[in-house]
Amino acid sequence: MGWEEQGLDESEKNRQQENENARIASEVTNDFYRRREERRSIENCWILNLNFYNGNQYCDVSPMGIVDEDPQFYWQSRRVFNHIAPTVDSRIAKLEKMKPELTVRAFSDEDGDVKAAKLATGVLRYVQDRVGLHAIASRATIWSEICGCAFFKVDWNSKGGRQVAVDEENRPVYEGEVEVSVVPPFEIFPDRLDAEDFDGVHSVIHARAVPVSYIEERFGVALHGRTVSGMLGYSEPSTHRLPEESYGMNFTDLKDGEILIERYTMPTPTAPQGKLEIVAGGKLLYAAELPFVNGERNERGFPFVKQDCMRMPGAFFGGSVIDRMIPVQRAYNAVRNRKHEFLNRLSMGVLTVEDGSVDADELEEEGLLPGKILIYRQGGKPPEMLDCGSLPTELKDEEEWLEREFSLVSGISDLFQNSTPMRVTSATGLQLLLSQDESRLSGTVANIERALKEVGRQILRLYRQFAGTARLMTLTGENKKTQMYYFNASSLEVNDLQFESKETVTPEEKKATLLNLYQAGLLTDENGNLTAENKQRILEAFGFGSYENAKDISALHIAKAGEENIEMRSIDMAVDDYDDHDLHIQEHTRYLLGADFKRAKDKAGIKQRISEHIKAHKNMQRNGSAAVGEIAKTTVK
Repeated sequence: MGWEEQGLDESEKNRQQENENARIASEVTNDFYRRREERRSIENCWILNLNFYNGNQYCDVSPMGIVDEDPQFYWQSRRVFNHIAPTVDSRIAKLEKMKPELTVRAFSDEDGDVKAAKLATGVLRYVQDRVGLHAIASRATIWSEICGCAFFKVDWNSKGGRQVAVDEENRPVYEGEVEVSVVPPFEIFPDRLDAEDFDGVHSVIHARAVPVSYIEERFGVALHGRTVSGMLGYSEPSTHRLPEESYGMNFTDLKDGEILIERYTMPTPTAPQGKLEIVAGGKLLYAAELPFVNGERNERGFPFVKQDCMRMPGAFFGGSVIDRMIPVQRAYNAVRNRKHEFLNRLSMGVLTVEDGSVDADELEEEGLLPGKILIYRQGGKPPEMLDCGSLPTELKDEEEWLEREFSLVSGISDLFQNSTPMRVTSATGLQLLLSQDESRLSGTVANIERALKEVGRQILRLYRQFAGTARLMTLTGENKKTQMYYFNASSLEVNDLQFESKETVTPEEKKATLLNLYQAGLLTDENGNLTAENKQRILEAFGFGSYENAKDISALHIAKAGEENIEMRSIDMAVDDYDDHDLHIQEHTRYLLGADFKRAKDKAGIKQRISEHIKAHKNMQRNGSAAVGEIAKTTVK
């Protein structure tokens, strides 16, 4: 075959590839538009909730989107008495107080499981501090309380972490780090709206508005750009009609932007590793398999975690407490405004005049000023005030009932929002009321805890996928002591770990419980002595965790022996004369008897290296003891 025919074949392949890319880009874009239209009614409810939360409460959902409600009469009072915002703020404040803390406990008492649990807990604490996971979770809670649900995106940034090398083009190579971000529900489009979680979804689209400069920097594709909505992210400005006054809401348009569409598809027989397709401006930017092994059984899955305010049966997106409060808020605004209108009639008065007896225009403009001389037609009837009666008691009763209705539908009582009821004076009664108040939020707290646990699992799975054979990380132990750890990917056996939440008790209650357990003798051994581990935990609970470690350096020797165990998987390690040989021998032997050694590939080589290392410890220990004995004999002589 000549070079002309070979060049023709290459051009034909390129043309076919371009046609295939254009077909995928068109299919993904059309799929996105279809899902957007299917979800239109749900997102209108989210925008309505945002308006009511921010104080624009005279609007409603229509086929054209969100529209303003016109007053029935021009004189009607349309003030807003917003009870939704403080109620949601109170719920968020209480949920922040009850937010769980992710820790990991070992699946069994096997030494490998215990070490893996401590390592996983340290990694989670490291990620929490580095990415600000608590602040990210707070943002997700705000979105879920207002719109009903929010999403976490757990991603891997290949340019994060420390620089470890340079490539062939002299560009820096980094370790990589986990990134966790909050994705508003406006940007998530599942293929099924009746699936209750990601388990029932086959594909999901994450669409958001980004500048075209971001697309060119990340994907190397230059697009012309257009104007897209910055708040709604996925929608052109003309597709939604928004209220004229959206207080506190940012609906600004993004100029020179484009909709970045990421479609994630779960594994299928034809695509066993799943698919990730990224499209913007009608062009295919990226197409490959799902990048992250974050599933239950080392499978590839979605990098998203859903957090609901209230789980809804047969619905992917959860429900918000604002959905329940909107009818109550409408009725409350109506009652308060009618009450104020009635009070205005009582104070300003309503005049009745005979036709033609006075200048009605002047009277309407100036009213009845103090000291005003009112001239009326001779023989006519003088103007008089209309008797409006007294304020109906029904308005007061309805107002009080609606205020109680807010507490009923929101799960936040007056005990938390206002002050202590006057009829409850005992400490036991107050504690029971507080417990009942917290139990009404237990469903939302369980949803937050479930979401954060799944975020923790995905974080550990990403480190297991990308950590490599030797990862250096600065971790904080249980005693708040910072140490440098070396670990590899196999050390994070996530499937054998169980997550537990932080106890919802105050530090004072925990201290009192520990003292009662100690006095009852439940923390001592059979001889009545307090073990070193229990002593350390008691000191940590009372804030003196570093006191015991300042006197005992055995933890440092044990940590050094653990690092040597990792290094001896591939290389030999020398014995230092300042090592505590008993502790090192014990740790090396424990490793040979543990599960980590059983799962290792090169068992024979590792066993030989560690055995020789243990013999070196014993020889150095024996020689040191003999030298001490010779010195003692010389001293006696």
